[in-house]
Amino acid sequence: MHANQLGYGPGVQVACEVGAAAADHCTYLTDADVDALASSGTVAGLLPGVEFSSRAPYPDARRLLDAGVTVALATDCNPGSSYTSSMPFCIALGVRELRMTPREALWCATAGGAASLRRDDVGHLRVGARADYAVLDAPSAVHLAYRPGVPLVRQTVVGGAPAGESA
Repeated sequence: MHANQLGYGPGVQVACEVGAAAADHCTYLTDADVDALASSGTVAGLLPGVEFSSRAPYPDARRLLDAGVTVALATDCNPGSSYTSSMPFCIALGVRELRMTPREALWCATAGGAASLRRDDVGHLRVGARADYAVLDAPSAVHLAYRPGVPLVRQTVVGGAPAGESA
């Protein structure tokens, strides 16, 4: 559900009440909104490319994470308010502007995103999960946050096979 992007309103509360998988944007939140997200299981989808493009205030990810809310980090790629499809850029914004740690931003971009889709077969690497991942040309995933704009993906693996090959 698209909720509370442009101002305070009932969007987050409605999303939590109806059991929505996610409430996207969550820019303007009351204490009651944060409490509802923390207790409902509805994922707070944060889309920092929108605030970067529109110069709107960034959502308070730190407040959500500290309250125990499951957070997803995504691009919201669209020609109206966020024309970026770069997850590394959004991870960098998560760290710089949303005050996430690099580990939190990476988790929110992977496992948090999977949770927002109610998927437990993606977003993590473990036995039984779908083997979709990116191999970075960097010594650490921290470089996603600290080297914005630098193409770090060396290889993409989908279903256990390099992209473009059959598994």
